[in-house]
Amino acid sequence: MKQIRRIIISRTDSIGDVVLTLPICGILKNKFPEVEIYFLGKNYVKAIVETSVHVDLFVSYDEILALTDDEQVNKIKELNADVLIHVFPNKKIARIAKRAKIPVRIGTSHRLFHLFTCNEKVTFSRKKSNLHEAQLNTKLLKPLGIIKDYSLDELPDYYGLEKIPVLKPELSKLIKADKFNLILHPKSKGSAREWGVENFDKLINLLAKSDFNIFITGTEHEGELIRPLIEKNKSLITDLTGKMSLTDLVAFISKSDGLLAASTGPLHIAAALGINAIGIYAPMIPIHPGRWAPIGKHAHYLVINKKCEKCRKGGACDCIMEIRPEDIAAKFKNMLSSYLFTAP
Repeated sequence: MKQIRRIIISRTDSIGDVVLTLPICGILKNKFPEVEIYFLGKNYVKAIVETSVHVDLFVSYDEILALTDDEQVNKIKELNADVLIHVFPNKKIARIAKRAKIPVRIGTSHRLFHLFTCNEKVTFSRKKSNLHEAQLNTKLLKPLGIIKDYSLDELPDYYGLEKIPVLKPELSKLIKADKFNLILHPKSKGSAREWGVENFDKLINLLAKSDFNIFITGTEHEGELIRPLIEKNKSLITDLTGKMSLTDLVAFISKSDGLLAASTGPLHIAAALGINAIGIYAPMIPIHPGRWAPIGKHAHYLVINKKCEKCRKGGACDCIMEIRPEDIAAKFKNMLSSYLFTAP
């Protein structure tokens, strides 16, 4: 293989998936220090991708979709990439990359369209594997000579989230230096089984206001869905639903001490940023924590050890609802005790 100068990482799905893809950018930079890494993704993940020092350029998939077929091919050609790695299989991108004649096109052999569009195919099954999603992503580096089995303790070293946006003054003043600043993110935009507003309500009331500075985050629509929770506890929490862009959220999480959520984007952002992140999971394959747990130096998760067949049908998940607010409160109180706060 000739010298590699530029690699495109293609991951055109959601925030959490993108965060768990960022470690391979760091691994590639470690292996090929002079290489440029371009990340192809949807516009709404740009803010988190651009915090990584390992990504040299964000390429907008939304802008590519707005072009004609020939313009799409020319746009990819203009990037002069030597390698494109299909971390998330995308038939349209696979066809464009082939037409653009990118020399090395890597994808899983488990997608039929990759048989005709990729010239380097890696055989592994995400569905049947016991490995974490971030570990599975590294398997696609094999054609580039990277065949190491990375542990979940090693992968956080490769996030590279060092270009943190500046937190706006109006948000910065909400952070209290003498309290444990805790973000609760109750909803998941349908990406995960949820813990339920009743449990979040109980948790809020188990955490002393004198010790915890609690924020509720989410989209504006999610804020409306949990409005009764917010109104009931308005003296105990700060409502930030619908008030932050992803850039704001990344900056705000970086200044906070802890975050609680189901398996959703903000949870993985918090874990990658190194704050105390607790994820709430169902034990059901393929959404169990073995595949999707947050990975970070201070990341944790809770899951009930039982079969979860009823929850497979969708809707409310009894297994998640059985996780006790008291147990989560105890974890955050233990984290609080390890902090030495200095009054501002």
